[in-house]
Amino acid sequence: MRPRRRLVALLLAASTPFALAACSDDGGHGDHMASSSIPEDEDFNQADVDFATDMIQHHAQALSMADLADERDLTPAMAELVEQIRMAQGPEIESMVGWLADWDQPVPETMRDHANAHGDGGSGMDADMPGMMSADEMERLEAAQDQDFEPLWLEMMIEHHEGAIDMADDEKSDGEHPDAIDLAENIIEAQKAEIEEMEQLLAR
Repeated sequence: MRPRRRLVALLLAASTPFALAACSDDGGHGDHMASSSIPEDEDFNQADVDFATDMIQHHAQALSMADLADERDLTPAMAELVEQIRMAQGPEIESMVGWLADWDQPVPETMRDHANAHGDGGSGMDADMPGMMSADEMERLEAAQDQDFEPLWLEMMIEHHEGAIDMADDEKSDGEHPDAIDLAENIIEAQKAEIEEMEQLLAR
């Protein structure tokens, strides 16, 4: 398997319950300052690197939240939304992994890489990333009874989407790589629409 495809496969692999509470201390937002300097003649900048690095981790948590909805007794509209999020964010992770590889930048670890870890509260990767759920919140979602799961999931995913939109807005303002800016615009448009849909589901 090619190195890039191996990285993507690891990021998209199905999570175990233990993985939901596990976060990396090695690939998070706080390590951006350790990145190597970017030559001026490149068509990307540090904002692009930060966007891809953080959004990979952010999307990975959304996929883990989608995994928690599997085998639940969901309304048809909710089930469709979960699959819509899964189908959108998986390919977006693949694109961002590809950019980081092309830019010779490290690909971050995510909560989905630690299938056998027991997590210590999730402070390492998540602390300063907008909309990320804590390990405790993920555990509460996993433990929710079926009648409580759907509204709790929707409330959390709305917050998660709002964080992603904030991150995408930063990329639009500060980024340089055309494909990364295009993805940021797509995230803003798609996730605003999904927030409206989720709010309607909560109101029913």
